[in-house]
Amino acid sequence: MSKSRGMVYVVDDDTSICRALSLLLTSCDFTVAAFSRAEDFMSARHANIPSCLVLDVNLPGLNGIALQEMMARQGLQIPIIFVTACGNIPMSVKAMKEGAVDFLPKPFVDTELISAIERAVEKNKLQHVDSAELAEIQRRIKTLSPREYEVFCFVAAGMLNKQIAFKRGTSLQTIKVHRGRVMQKMQAVTVTELIDLARKAGIAIPLV
Repeated sequence: MSKSRGMVYVVDDDTSICRALSLLLTSCDFTVAAFSRAEDFMSARHANIPSCLVLDVNLPGLNGIALQEMMARQGLQIPIIFVTACGNIPMSVKAMKEGAVDFLPKPFVDTELISAIERAVEKNKLQHVDSAELAEIQRRIKTLSPREYEVFCFVAAGMLNKQIAFKRGTSLQTIKVHRGRVMQKMQAVTVTELIDLARKAGIAIPLV
């Protein structure tokens, strides 16, 4: 049995399209889950594997554009490929600005859809890597004591030990000890690495 190339969710109220896409994508070694309503897709359990969503714009109830907005609000990172029989340029521009991988008119060419899906799944693979990296950085940050976290922020802002000691009204040796623990717990060899970790974690660097 071939290994799945990724998960493809299909949301389209035309059941014949759902069936056709399920057959096509399964034959291309993708795992497929099809839904006729956006609400059903949102209530379903989403696999923690590289995925994408083939989404019809015009759906009963919650339409495709509204679903895209909801997914963004909820932090559901599944790249979207829109398909529509009656889209327009402003709609497609809005969808692409919001991060859609592609916007294909119906009827679409199978090879174009497969190509878009491959790009979307690859994009999601990178998102998974970034999410895992961020989770690891946050795990390390949680091991810092309140004072170590403070020193972490000051070092990431480019402050020298003596500057931090002066600002905190403490001894230089104390700051050196805290800094050493920060570097060890954050698994950073250089200050440049520490700054990069702070940036990736979205930490607000204090003004020096």
